[in-house]
Amino acid sequence: MQLLKTLIDQKPGHGKQALTAPLHELYDGDLQFPVCRGPYTIANFVGTLDGVISFKKPGFAGGSAISGSNTADRFTMGLLRATADAIVVGAHTVHDVDPHSLWTAGYAHPPSKTLYDQYRMNTLGKGRFPMTVIVSGSGNLDLTRAIFRTPEVRVVIISTAVGRDVLTKAGATRLRGVEIIAVETDGLIDAKTIVHLLFSQFGVQLLLHEGGSVLFGQFLQGGLIQELFLTVSPQIAGRATDVTRPGLVEGLAFAPGGAPWFQLIAIKQSGDHLFLRYRYSGPREMKP
Repeated sequence: MQLLKTLIDQKPGHGKQALTAPLHELYDGDLQFPVCRGPYTIANFVGTLDGVISFKKPGFAGGSAISGSNTADRFTMGLLRATADAIVVGAHTVHDVDPHSLWTAGYAHPPSKTLYDQYRMNTLGKGRFPMTVIVSGSGNLDLTRAIFRTPEVRVVIISTAVGRDVLTKAGATRLRGVEIIAVETDGLIDAKTIVHLLFSQFGVQLLLHEGGSVLFGQFLQGGLIQELFLTVSPQIAGRATDVTRPGLVEGLAFAPGGAPWFQLIAIKQSGDHLFLRYRYSGPREMKP
């Protein structure tokens, strides 16, 4: 059964990944990434036609409210998770999703769980689950959430010295599968520090970024995003001065000539949803 239909495919990959036959059919194509030295970072988001990625309302803050729990979007999310070595998210993203959420392929799309496991372990030769990396400078995380109570899913919390102390006091160091790493910083945790740490200490080659919009902006500013997978959901959320409706990037405004540009390399379709794949091409010189 085909979940997605390929409209454009520029054959961007030259890597070793090759989907199993069932996943290839569901995705209507292969999924490959270039082989490079150091981490290759991809991002996956779903947004409305007017660029909103979250309603920021209790029960409706996650991506499912934006996609309408679209099956193809959930499948694609699971496929990218099954391929990645690690998934990085910000503390607000952890707070916004359901407390039972896990950053695993099978959680994203349960019907494909067995297919994901076979692909990840047998084809790619990786462990059953990608490592979940949570960035929280303050250390203010709800440790009762499932992600911290599932020992088979390795969780690394990247924080500050202050955040580490908060987490330690809350009992994080007593949780199996949870590790805290404190980095030196005078403010926000530097995105380049995160990527370097994941590569040097954990050997992460393929990193999947799943939000939020502030953390994503920091990665973009550092030139650390190589590809963007963007699901365009056919709804309009709107914005108002008294309503928070975050877009893909928040807390950062790029200047003309310094804004990151991307090359479109694939388009897939499922019903009225579009699935876009872009590769970073760098800033462009702008003339007034």
